[in-house]
Amino acid sequence: MAHSVHERSVIVAGIGTEVGKTVVSAILCELLGGHYWKPIASGADDGPAESVSVARLVRNGVDRVFSERYLLRKSLSPHAAAAIDGVEVSLDEFTLPICEKPLVVELAGGLMVPLSDTATNVDLIRRLGLPVVVVSRHYLGSINHTLLTLEALRYYEIPVRGIIFNGDELPDSERIISQLSDVHIIGRVPDLGDVSAERVGEFAQSCGWGL
Repeated sequence: MAHSVHERSVIVAGIGTEVGKTVVSAILCELLGGHYWKPIASGADDGPAESVSVARLVRNGVDRVFSERYLLRKSLSPHAAAAIDGVEVSLDEFTLPICEKPLVVELAGGLMVPLSDTATNVDLIRRLGLPVVVVSRHYLGSINHTLLTLEALRYYEIPVRGIIFNGDELPDSERIISQLSDVHIIGRVPDLGDVSAERVGEFAQSCGWGL
């Protein structure tokens, strides 16, 4: 469970893949003046891990990013990637890093992504004991995916800090999601162009999000 040092810490969960969790996580790190941790990541064979990206997008990133507990080679669901690597993901291996500032934890994929034959990201969230920020992006079907994600969090009695929309604005979709879910909209990240530490820092300073 979370300790007092993690009172402002959050877990960043997406409604699916490629919705912008990593950029949002970097912004939250700057906004909170905190640290970043992705407990499990896959796809190391295909390029730098998200932890490397975030280290480049936040000030003094090398000192603010914790290493993954599991870094898997293939771009697959963690349970499948772990099997290829000959390891088994165990919830007992996940403990919040010790730090003196808020922690931003990025999940690998959505809530129901399997980490092993017996555990999903939901189980990891419950083990870590932090509230969730849901990242959504507008596309055909995203209202359904966002509401299903929020409903699952409610079902499992996991606290939700709010929703962050990433990408182009779509006011009616954002309104209906908030209305039907009764979940607070924290804000929206516009297209930042070529994402850089400077752009992330500028946006974090100007966004005015309440967390």
